[in-house]
Amino acid sequence: MMISLIRFFTVIFIAAGIQLFAAESAVTVDVCIYGGTPSGLTAAVAAKQEGMNVIIIEPSRWLGGILGAGIKPAQDCPDPKSVGGLTKSKVFKLGKLPPLFRKASVDWMEEENIPVVYEYRVAAVEKEGTVLKSVRIEFAPPDAYGVPAAKTDASNFRNINAKMFIDASYEADLTALAKVDYTVGREPREKFNEKVAGVGLPTCWTPIDPFVEPGKPESGLLKMVDADHGKTVGEGDDYTQAYNYRFYVTKDEAKKIPLGIPEDYDPKDYELLGRYVDYLVKTLGSNESALMKRLADIFPGWMNNGEYNYKRESLFSIAPLGESRFYQDGDWTVRHNVWAWHRNYLRGIHHFLSTDLRVPEKFRKETALYGLDKTMHEDTAGFPNQLYIRICRRMQGETVLDLHDVWNERQHKDSVGLALYGVDTYPVRRYAAKHPETGQLGVATEGNMFIGGNRGTGKPYQISYGVIIPKREQCTNLLVPVCFSASYIAYASARMEPYFCVLGESAGVAAAQAVKENCPLHNIDKTLYRNKLLERGQILEWNHKN
Repeated sequence: MMISLIRFFTVIFIAAGIQLFAAESAVTVDVCIYGGTPSGLTAAVAAKQEGMNVIIIEPSRWLGGILGAGIKPAQDCPDPKSVGGLTKSKVFKLGKLPPLFRKASVDWMEEENIPVVYEYRVAAVEKEGTVLKSVRIEFAPPDAYGVPAAKTDASNFRNINAKMFIDASYEADLTALAKVDYTVGREPREKFNEKVAGVGLPTCWTPIDPFVEPGKPESGLLKMVDADHGKTVGEGDDYTQAYNYRFYVTKDEAKKIPLGIPEDYDPKDYELLGRYVDYLVKTLGSNESALMKRLADIFPGWMNNGEYNYKRESLFSIAPLGESRFYQDGDWTVRHNVWAWHRNYLRGIHHFLSTDLRVPEKFRKETALYGLDKTMHEDTAGFPNQLYIRICRRMQGETVLDLHDVWNERQHKDSVGLALYGVDTYPVRRYAAKHPETGQLGVATEGNMFIGGNRGTGKPYQISYGVIIPKREQCTNLLVPVCFSASYIAYASARMEPYFCVLGESAGVAAAQAVKENCPLHNIDKTLYRNKLLERGQILEWNHKN
C-alpha cells in the first residue's frame, strides 16, 4: 500500500511543482487545504487559479465527501440562481452517482494540477501568536469499509508549512487544534434570540414500554432508548442532529453484496425495534399497504434521489439516534466506534427485520432479498465511504450566523455568498417520554424540525465574510468554510453542500489575496476582494436581476 501511495505522491507532486516530502523534510506551500470535501476542492481550485501553490490533505482514500457517497450535487439547492462561480460551473456537473462524482473529483484536481495527500490526518499544529505556521499530519488509513482509523501511526508523519490554511473538513479538527473557539450541541433560545432553538417537544411519541422488563423501571431502559435529561423546552444541551449512511440497496444478484450480520449481534439489543413492529402490526394490521409502508420507513427508509435516507417521521429508522453527540468533540477512537456502530446498526436492523417472527412474513422475505449495491461503492463492500456528518463542531468566529440572517433580517456588505434552505434539523435523540397531554410513559424522538420547507423564506440570504474566519485575536491565517461560525439553528439551514462549495471558493480567494497582500485575513482589501468574487461569478446579493 505505502509503495503505491509513494509512487502516486511522486507523480502528482512533481506535476504540481512541489518537492516530494520525505519523513525528515516538510512541504512548503502558499495554501494548505485540510479536507477533500467538495468545499475543499473549490477552495483549492480557487486559490490555485488565483496564483497560489496549494495542497490538499484528505484523511480518507477518496475525494468528494458526502457528494461522493450518496447526496447529489444540486439536490439541496432549491434555486440554482442563488449560486455561481465554481459551484455552478463545475461542481454541479461532476456527476450525480457516487462513483462518477468521486472519479470526476480526482480528474478535476489532476486537471488543475493540484496535489492531494490521502490517508493522513492532522495530529498537531505549530502556531506563533495568531499565525499558524505548520501542521503535522500522521498516517491513518481507514479500514476496508471506509471507517476512519481509531489511531494514527505517529512514526509515519509529514509536516506541511503554509502561509494560509483552510479547514474544509466535516469535523474541524484543524480549527480545534489551532485553539480557535468552537461549539457543539444546541444553544438555548436566549443565546441568539431564536424562538425555535434548544430542546423541543417530543415527536413520534409511541405507547411502547421503555423498560427491559415491561412495567419495571428497576430493570433499566431498553437499548437505544435514552433517559430524559430533564431539560425544559428551549434549554440548550449537547445533542445534535443524527447521522446516517445515504446508501443504495438492490435485489439484483449480479450487483448485490450481502449486508451480513454484526459479529456481536444479539436480538435482545433490538427489542425496541421488535416492540415498535408489534405496535405497527396491532394498529395497522388490517391495512396491509399502510403497514408495509411504515415498516419500509424503518428499513430501507426514505428513497431520496435514488439513495436511501433517514425517515424522520418513524420512531425507529436507519439512523441510530443519540450517537452523533459523542462524535462531535470526541477523539478518533470515539469517532471510529461511532462510525463503526452506524455500519453495524444498519446491518443489525436489516437482519432483525429479515428474521424476527414479529415482523410480517411478507416484509421479512422482502427485506431479506436486499443487499448493498456494489456498483456504487465497490471498493468498500457496498457501504458508502463517507458517513453523513450533518453537523459537528461549529466555529465561533468574527461573526456568528443565526436565525435572523436566515430570515433575511440582516444585510451584509461583506457577503461572500448566498444560502437558501429551511431550518432542517433531524431528530437528535430517542428517549423515554411522557405524552404531553395524557402523561402516559412511552418512547419518543425529539429535535425534528423543518421550518419553511426546502425554500425557506424563498429569498436567499447573505453570509458574511466574518462567518468563515476566526476571531482576530485567535488566528489570522485560517478559513473555515464547512464548520463555519453559526448557531445550531442557522447551521441547520446553511449546512447544504452547494453552500459549503460557495464558501470554499470564497475562502480560497481570500487566502490567495491575503498571501498577495502579505497581511492577516482580517485586513485584506475588502473592495478588491468583493470585486474578485464577482469577477469569478459568485452571487453576493439577491435582487430582481437574479
